[in-house]
Amino acid sequence: MPRDTAKTATLYRMMMEDHLCPFGLKAKHRLEAEGYEVDDHGLKTREETEAFMEKHGVPTTPQIWIGDERIGGYDALREWLGDDVKGEDDTSYQPVIAIFAVAVGLALAIAWGMTGDLVGIRTLELFVALSMAILAIQKLQDVESFSTMFLNYDLLARRWVPYGRVYPFGEALAGVLMAGAVLPWISAPVALFIGTVGAVSVFKAVYIEKRELKCACVGGDSNVPLGFVSLTENLFMMGMGVWTFAKLAL
Repeated sequence: MPRDTAKTATLYRMMMEDHLCPFGLKAKHRLEAEGYEVDDHGLKTREETEAFMEKHGVPTTPQIWIGDERIGGYDALREWLGDDVKGEDDTSYQPVIAIFAVAVGLALAIAWGMTGDLVGIRTLELFVALSMAILAIQKLQDVESFSTMFLNYDLLARRWVPYGRVYPFGEALAGVLMAGAVLPWISAPVALFIGTVGAVSVFKAVYIEKRELKCACVGGDSNVPLGFVSLTENLFMMGMGVWTFAKLAL
């Protein structure tokens, strides 16, 4: 939609003593960043806010006008400005990308500080172990929600429901032990077992049954699509389990 050439906007937002609307602040900042002169109206009380919403027939604040056109709230403003605004049900790989990126950074820094080598076998081991631990933290924030989502596709959890609650603790245990390179006779079988079951479950659900599911890999409220990333996570755990067993045998 073409923008108003006058570059002026009117913004109504909550500015109470006990509540300063964060979306109103973000809308003001975004408008000013786009070069708009903002006529900023603060709604100082609940009564004033409710009267404003009733008058204009809107369910929420902030509300933005550009010229005589009411744009709507903050998300509507972003859409009007051409941003890609995702809905609540839209899937995204962003959570997993963030986790793996941080794990890579940690692995590189720790390996460099401990061995003086930036890249090596230990760096790869640390990356997988730290990724497991961070992913487990996401699940452990709400184990009940995770286990419910997990039941959508995990084969073992469907046969023995408590496994959905046990899984994140097993992943955390294996990740922590592997990061420290201690008690490999515990970490190796745990990682190999949960990784194998997970890989088979994901492969069956996505590549055989062609089901479109959200992955429970980063917790119970995840919008990450079940597929390649989920399979890769489990293959990493399988590989780390096999590698740890191999080192034990040497």
